[in-house]
Amino acid sequence: MGDVSRYVLEEAGLPDFRRSSWPGWRGRTREWELLAGLIRAARAGRGGVLLVEGQPGVGKSRMLDVAATAAEEAGLDVGRGVADELTQLIPLAPLLSALGESSRTLSRRDNANIPDPTDHRLLLLEHLQEPLEQRVAQGPLVLTLDDLHWADPMTLLALRSITRDLASYPLIWVLARTSGSGDVPRLDRLFDVLEHDGATRIRLQALEERAVADVVADVLGAAPDPDVLGLAALADGNPFLLVDLLEKLKSEGVFQVADGHARMVPARLPRARVVTQERLEGVSARTRHLLQGAGVLGRSFSVKDLAEMLGESTSGLLPMLEEAMSAGIIEAAGDELAFRHDLLWQAVVGTIPTPVRQALHRDAGDMLLKRGGSAVPAAAHLIHGASRGDASALLGLDQAAREVLRSSPQTAADLAQRALELSDLADPEWHNRAATAVDALTAIGRLPEAADLARAALSRAPPAQAPRLRCALAYILLLSGRPADSVAEAESLLTQREISDDLRGIAEWAVFWGLICLNDFGKGRLRAVAVLADRERHSDAAVVGALLLLARFAIVDGRVADSFAHLHEAVQIADGGTVEAIQRPYARLLLSLNYRAMRQFEAADIAIQAAEEEIKALGLTVLAAQPALFRSVLRLATGRLDDAAAEAQAGLMIADELGTQGFVRVGVSMLALIAMRRGDIEAAVHHIERYHSIDAAPGMLFGSVWERWVIAAVTEAQGDPEQAMDILHAIYTDKEERRWALITTPLMAAWMTRLALATANRPYAQTIVDTAESLAKNNPDFPVIATTAAHARGILHKDPGALATTADQPEPWARASGAEDLGVLLAATPGASAREQAIKSLDQALDGYQCIGALRDAARVRARLRALGVRRRHWDQSQRPAFGWDSLTDTERAVAGLIARGLTNRQAAARMFLSPHTVSTHLRRIFAKLDIASRVELACIVADESPALLRDS
Repeated sequence: MGDVSRYVLEEAGLPDFRRSSWPGWRGRTREWELLAGLIRAARAGRGGVLLVEGQPGVGKSRMLDVAATAAEEAGLDVGRGVADELTQLIPLAPLLSALGESSRTLSRRDNANIPDPTDHRLLLLEHLQEPLEQRVAQGPLVLTLDDLHWADPMTLLALRSITRDLASYPLIWVLARTSGSGDVPRLDRLFDVLEHDGATRIRLQALEERAVADVVADVLGAAPDPDVLGLAALADGNPFLLVDLLEKLKSEGVFQVADGHARMVPARLPRARVVTQERLEGVSARTRHLLQGAGVLGRSFSVKDLAEMLGESTSGLLPMLEEAMSAGIIEAAGDELAFRHDLLWQAVVGTIPTPVRQALHRDAGDMLLKRGGSAVPAAAHLIHGASRGDASALLGLDQAAREVLRSSPQTAADLAQRALELSDLADPEWHNRAATAVDALTAIGRLPEAADLARAALSRAPPAQAPRLRCALAYILLLSGRPADSVAEAESLLTQREISDDLRGIAEWAVFWGLICLNDFGKGRLRAVAVLADRERHSDAAVVGALLLLARFAIVDGRVADSFAHLHEAVQIADGGTVEAIQRPYARLLLSLNYRAMRQFEAADIAIQAAEEEIKALGLTVLAAQPALFRSVLRLATGRLDDAAAEAQAGLMIADELGTQGFVRVGVSMLALIAMRRGDIEAAVHHIERYHSIDAAPGMLFGSVWERWVIAAVTEAQGDPEQAMDILHAIYTDKEERRWALITTPLMAAWMTRLALATANRPYAQTIVDTAESLAKNNPDFPVIATTAAHARGILHKDPGALATTADQPEPWARASGAEDLGVLLAATPGASAREQAIKSLDQALDGYQCIGALRDAARVRARLRALGVRRRHWDQSQRPAFGWDSLTDTERAVAGLIARGLTNRQAAARMFLSPHTVSTHLRRIFAKLDIASRVELACIVADESPALLRDS
């Protein structure tokens, strides 16, 4: 490896490569260029991701070793991690290993008595990412992770998330997998996503003839003759097999070196892979048996475990270990021993008959269980070695599943389902096992499987265990977008007297939330009033559910103040900590919705921030995407389209990573509306097509109405107002839907009035105006509702006085829209004065649209001005350029200033009341606009362009 180190020091700073390779790693010029480029980039403050894949023995591990050694010699911080078959049940094992962290840093939470839909994946990612960000903020870091085909699901999730969030740092990832092995679909998806985000992907191929000849010369110390090259061809260009073949035959005297050439001594030679087997057969029987025991323990193993498993003392193993190391089969690897290569490990394991291998796994699992502590290491063996009805092994699998349920529900689902496969129906633990599997499947979004298993378990569950399963099923049905079935299941549970207070409260809350989803406020209101009238007999969970339903009903009934009162009371009770975790953020999210609808933007932002902190602290993965998406709608309302897009993209990223597909639809609809505002109808249509392709239940509290309006708006923009009317038919015709829509999305009042008139449907327009005015009359404490109603009334009745009041709209786009409507009305009015006022109003609309980047609307207003004989420039001074410092939004400049001052993403997020995901999204946009790739470059630009941002405020 010394040659590699010197070469790095000599060449890392040069643009060209004067040598094709070096001894021990031939034929990899392109790969080395990429590695050296990444090292140079890290030293310059830039990050990157290199993906390496290929068949066993092709040189992946060697490449990662070269990368790590070269980085160390270049003065960079380095972390090395490797996954293997027997650690893939331990959440984040390879990453923790690379970072020098212990698995004890993972939080555990067992809650087997009641259904708990929370999981700890968000917390685990934060606990991993925070120290990693602090570490890389101190200087460049190279992380290599090998054998990712054995990686656990949490590691794959972390890689998908952290590589994006920390992309602005000088953090280099070198990730390797064996092609076609492990969880192929999940790995393919990860590698595809990382490649799409800018990672470089290498598929290592077999060595070419020239490289093979170089390797032969390296090993034999002489130029190979044709017969030697013919022998080398047996390895099919596989570097490990080639070197293994040459070293084995060299030790047996097969080669003769003279006059600088290597020739063959005639002999009958086996194929290359058989040489690997012969290496094993060349050791004594006792050593071969030791290796088989070690192979069952994994690619790497501790001498203590091996001695205990074989019933030998450590000193008794020494002769056999020495022989195995001398034969080149195992080697020292830190505090453990390891097989020199996967191929050797697989060869050893392949010599063990299947029944014997299963029995050895069972013995290893039993050994680890008896030590106490975590059952997860033992489960890695038990999952391979347990037989049907093996009570002790099944209890070990149960314990391991419960341990990882909240930290890695995918692993918990695999363990619990495997335990169920091995269980007899008469096993008294079968139902608890099924309940664990149901919880795990729910957490990872495999809802149909979770529901089927819950029903199967209910069909044979004893009375004492049925309530828990019914509660779990009710929750699954809610998440699946089947509120009616959820309510029926929860109500069935509530008819039973012998259920715990906790389960009763959860079931009552499920009923209330299901009724909210169904808009069944007749039944729900009576039930809620009854609960509040007799609070002592009901849990806080039931009371909060009742208040949320009454808050929603109050909006549908047009009573905004009452809705606020119910939500404030629900927040107060939830803050007391006596309700289920899943209930706590809903009150604040609904409160933020009310504040936004009333155009109290700062209060809405504070409520979203509080809800986000609860979601993170409580591990509510199912709600993790909501805050960013709520912020996206809020930023759109304040006229910050770029920020709205950044929040929508952050929410999409979270939802996509965690599998909460309902939220993906909300994010996509937001991007569609933003694209339409910017005038990119093609992109808007693409987003709507993606929206329709997602099969998921509604994911956001106001998603249904909002999404329908966006789809209708894009449809109308394509020139089909009639179809847009059809999409919104239910809102035009249903009183409750109409009131809910006009309060929660005030822009719809004027827009739907205008659409109805455009399709010659004046009665529908009148219905919208009547509803808006009724809402204004009943809510005098919220003048913004009156302004919204006046806008719609002015359009319908062509009332310039009503339209003039829209100048008081707190929402920039609504103000511009009102000015446009007034200008259109005045332009149709005879007289020079009216024409002058029309031009003035249209200019106000044009300025308003251009200030917020609503280019489509601005283009429409310029056309109206041209019809009046007035031409305005396409690019106004207020219009930002696409690239450069002046292209940055206010939020992007604020982020740039904080990062330039040395704050981490997490620290900047806390200062700005954003999520780290959102800050990383802003940074990607900033880097693209400034054509840079490092925080160092950003700091220099900030110092030149706006030094005031570098001063602490």
